[in-house]
Amino acid sequence: MIIGIGNDLANIERIKAAIGKFGQHFINKIFSEEEKAELEKRRKISDYEFACSVARRFAAKEACSKALGTGFRQGIFWPDLIITHTPAGKPELRLRGNAAEHLKKLGAGQNCHLHVTMTDDFPWAQAFVIIETLP
Repeated sequence: MIIGIGNDLANIERIKAAIGKFGQHFINKIFSEEEKAELEKRRKISDYEFACSVARRFAAKEACSKALGTGFRQGIFWPDLIITHTPAGKPELRLRGNAAEHLKKLGAGQNCHLHVTMTDDFPWAQAFVIIETLP
């Protein structure tokens, strides 16, 4: 059963401007160490690819906070919503800290699965998150 759904649209140019203005402080506030390692691989490709990757993940985190129904309140912090990829490139979403605790409450003791998809088409990045309970 679907218990949460969220989506978000982020402007890549706005994200790129935030990176330019706040630099690593912006990246550190939003991303976990694991995510930053993945993002560094994108930075080596190009500044454009880095900005698109940051914007996609930013949108996915916003979408997740909406699916949880909390936004970034109630002790939910940006780095606690972790987006990684399988070796085949499929995005995955994992929660820790208060975000994981809130998911447990939302699922009422049932196992939950998080579905995430991200895309970009300059100047936009978009993400959808669905939270599903499993039988």
